[in-house]
Amino acid sequence: MAPIMANLRTAASYARTGNVALAQLETDEAVVRWKQLAPNASVALPAERAEWPGFFDWGQERLTAATVALERGDTFAAGRELLALRQAVHARRRHAGLYDLGDCIFEIAPAMEALRVATIRYGEQPAPANAEETVSAAGAFRDRLVRCNEWANGEIAAQGEFRRVIDGAIASSSEIAHAAMAGDGPLVHRYLIELQSFAQLLDFRYG
Repeated sequence: MAPIMANLRTAASYARTGNVALAQLETDEAVVRWKQLAPNASVALPAERAEWPGFFDWGQERLTAATVALERGDTFAAGRELLALRQAVHARRRHAGLYDLGDCIFEIAPAMEALRVATIRYGEQPAPANAEETVSAAGAFRDRLVRCNEWANGEIAAQGEFRRVIDGAIASSSEIAHAAMAGDGPLVHRYLIELQSFAQLLDFRYG
């Protein structure tokens, strides 16, 4: 399952940045691997066997829809289909009692979105209540990052790139809270952009 998850997250990243050609390559590879995985589903992810044919048919439909969307240059639609499939696979892994760093990284997206919404509201009106919302959202995001750091195995945890990204994100999630409390709107916005970049890189490499 790991190879196809890598294809899906890479394709989604390329779709997000508008690189249609590379997104198509990764999606095509995901299609091939999805077809290879289907007969071995009960080995890859233990679950009720009766559910698997429908799940893999649904997944094939999502990949087909993503492929068609990329062919017409609609990267938003392609990204939506790829995200739906990634969410479904992660949900099945959780249901099967499987969890690792990739699952943890994937789950930081909602926390990142909550922080983005909070900081935008703060930028529009830097009132104390909005500052508190930003601080709370930043704390929740930081907690997620710390949890993912703990899930990294020894090899990944020691990698220079992983340390740079995860430590940088943890530090910036603290700094954005401090900036909000200080009433520094421009600095809050700068940290938001930085954190979004960290989150995207984490997802691209380890999600």
